[in-house]
Amino acid sequence: MAKPTGIEKSDLLTAAKQSLVDKGIEKFTLKAVAEQAGVTQGTIYYHFKSKEQIILEIVQDICENSWNEILTTDQLMIQSALLSAKRRYENDAFYHKLFFTLIVFGFTSPTIKQQIGQILAAENEHLCNVLDKLWDTSPIDGVSMETWSIFFNALIDGLALQAMMRDDFDVDVFYQQFEKILQTLHRLGK
Repeated sequence: MAKPTGIEKSDLLTAAKQSLVDKGIEKFTLKAVAEQAGVTQGTIYYHFKSKEQIILEIVQDICENSWNEILTTDQLMIQSALLSAKRRYENDAFYHKLFFTLIVFGFTSPTIKQQIGQILAAENEHLCNVLDKLWDTSPIDGVSMETWSIFFNALIDGLALQAMMRDDFDVDVFYQQFEKILQTLHRLGK
């Protein structure tokens, strides 16, 4: 198949994000992405094999942008990381809805499962790098930076479940208190 002209893959991802925001995950289809982008479904299939692949690439894009923001900011790294994590709950938990949808797809698709594992490993690695910059040593003897990074990654995803499933969960209050916990760990790691 010849490469379609006139639109880049990144433009299709932007259209896919907008389609998800406009129509929701329930009505997200390759046809909806094509309509949003003003292209044929064939163009979508040229760049993406499935709806799941588009969602996966959107999640990867959000993750990469979040880490780029954290690593290039002039703010204190702890506050920057918390703000980035908290933003993932905005817009009706858009990021985590996509992420958890992918996890469900991963239960039946070994390819999606492997790709989700790669996203998690990359997230853990980024977190480990941030912790290495923050802490001279682990705040608790015998607990590696890798373990801390997995712990924090799992914590953020678990908080997303709390925020999405509990109407009474106060994200702002939690993050204020969570920042205090992290500041205390930061002092212990120096």
